[in-house]
Amino acid sequence: MLEAVLIVAFGGALLTYLVGRWSAKGRDYFALALWVVILGMTSYLHPGKPRVSTFYPGFLGNDLQLRVTSLSWLFAIIVASISVLVIIYSFRYIKGHEKSNLYYLLLLLVNGGMLGVTLSGDFLSFYVFWEIASWSTFLLISFNQGRALAAGLRYVVMSVIGSGAMLFGMLSLYSSFGTLDLADLSEHLAGAGGEYVLFIFLLFLVSFGIKNAIIPFHTWLPPAHSEAPAPFSAVLSGVLIKMGTYGMLLIFYLVAGAKIFLGLGTGIWSFHSILSGLAAVTIVLPSFVAILQNDAKRMLAWSTVGQAGYIVLGISFGTRLAVAGGIFHFLNHALFKSLLFMSIGAVERKTSTRDLNDLGGLVKRTPVLFIATLVGVAGLIGVPLTNGFFSKWMIYKTLILDGNPLLAFAALIGTWGTILYSYKLIHNVFFGQLPEKYRKVTRSSFSTYAPMVILAVAIIFFGIFPGFVLGEVSHVTTTLGFPPLDVELWGLSSDTGMVNTLNLLAAFVIVAAVVWFVFKSGAESPKVAQDDSYTAGAPVPEGKFTYTADFYGPLERVISPYLKDRIDIFYGGLIDFTEFLSDTVRRMYTGYVGTYVAYILALLAVVLLVQLGWSPW
Repeated sequence: MLEAVLIVAFGGALLTYLVGRWSAKGRDYFALALWVVILGMTSYLHPGKPRVSTFYPGFLGNDLQLRVTSLSWLFAIIVASISVLVIIYSFRYIKGHEKSNLYYLLLLLVNGGMLGVTLSGDFLSFYVFWEIASWSTFLLISFNQGRALAAGLRYVVMSVIGSGAMLFGMLSLYSSFGTLDLADLSEHLAGAGGEYVLFIFLLFLVSFGIKNAIIPFHTWLPPAHSEAPAPFSAVLSGVLIKMGTYGMLLIFYLVAGAKIFLGLGTGIWSFHSILSGLAAVTIVLPSFVAILQNDAKRMLAWSTVGQAGYIVLGISFGTRLAVAGGIFHFLNHALFKSLLFMSIGAVERKTSTRDLNDLGGLVKRTPVLFIATLVGVAGLIGVPLTNGFFSKWMIYKTLILDGNPLLAFAALIGTWGTILYSYKLIHNVFFGQLPEKYRKVTRSSFSTYAPMVILAVAIIFFGIFPGFVLGEVSHVTTTLGFPPLDVELWGLSSDTGMVNTLNLLAAFVIVAAVVWFVFKSGAESPKVAQDDSYTAGAPVPEGKFTYTADFYGPLERVISPYLKDRIDIFYGGLIDFTEFLSDTVRRMYTGYVGTYVAYILALLAVVLLVQLGWSPW
């Protein structure tokens, strides 16, 4: 079954391309049927116990293996689920595009590569599938050419650096222990010295940190999200960057083990404490950079960087509740961020823009899209009765109870920033006056709405019944070396009490009923002319009837000088220096023999001078 899943995934990608040469509609339905089958096969793999299968014995002295564990299955099932929904969403979005066959081929290769990464039982197989997903991602980011090509090149440079670090780490492990099998490496690393383990951790942290877009490896992600096709942005943000999360859990907890990972170093200088601090910075800074963005997709891209910080913080903090919260937040983020990228893609398709200053009032034309986006934003913020609330609560609780007020404050600051940019997104797209040019905007097709509605329902369902997912998360954390969670359908019990979403639901219903009664019993709002608006003295841009084009103008003027992406500036300077150095070296090769003779004579002169200077005579 393990081999069959990947054979269907990669063989199906090629067949989808061939079917597309014959019929576009046939290709669409074939791709959907293919991944529905893969989703069913992946569901069937649900592990009662770990399964291992050798699909290529004796390759360069190593058996290439596939393995399914609680951790790998959890990641694989979310990959397959999001893939199915993105394929449905792509029906309308990519329809009529001249390179639609190539789009489907690359999308299915990315999905298959991610599935292969999660099911790999050795690092060589892991690396092969990692590279398949990475290079297919580069081509999809660059799909629309123009600025997208520059974004793709930025991604591929960072990706090659990460892949190089991973390859170097693999070679070191193989030369030290003679194996790349994950189970065997776990036994060998248990007896390795702390300095060597730190060396391996740093190499893999570079690779997985780049994929997970944590600071300072984040610079590729905002332009990549902005320029990639909207359906693939949902995959990129919802699932692909979380392959870095999977890699961290794999190397830190399954291969090395929780005892080694959490015991590497002491106090604030321990490896996991430094990584927690890095995650806290990743939460705070991108959340406020997102506020300054007027491109909706770029705003969501910076949001993805910030939310990845919560996941890494939970994993690196290393308590039972924190690791479970980090894994749960990965699943939750896959749902609400995929939904938000789909909704902005639908807005862009209908209006031909994603500039927040050029939109407004679309709630009147696309009410279903508004409700779906509102649910996604609520999950992103962590509003009670949505899935994001519970995973963030788990992280907050463990940070506070374990006496880490700075990390807890950073996590809360990130949520405040999330509220600010989320409100700007909702307000500027859906509220305010509807511009005249969007009066004829029509509702989206069923294939566009269906995946968004499914995701919105899942966000609320897992927010009210978190036990459905937390049971699986508990199985994962148990395999990572932690005691099981005390999970119930409505919440989670601990020494300090229980969070019960049933009580939250009851309180929400009561408050909603009171609010409805108050508004219903009040006077009806009078209708006024479009230009009869109150802006509290805020300047109203020409052609607009509200101040939304300068939504956070005062805040932006205060914080923007402090929110420059200095890491990106550093990378830019490094590129300029490399270009200068390369150009200088290029100029040395003139093509004239006399020039090369002069170089040789100059070198000999330097050698003679050095020899004379060092000679004891």
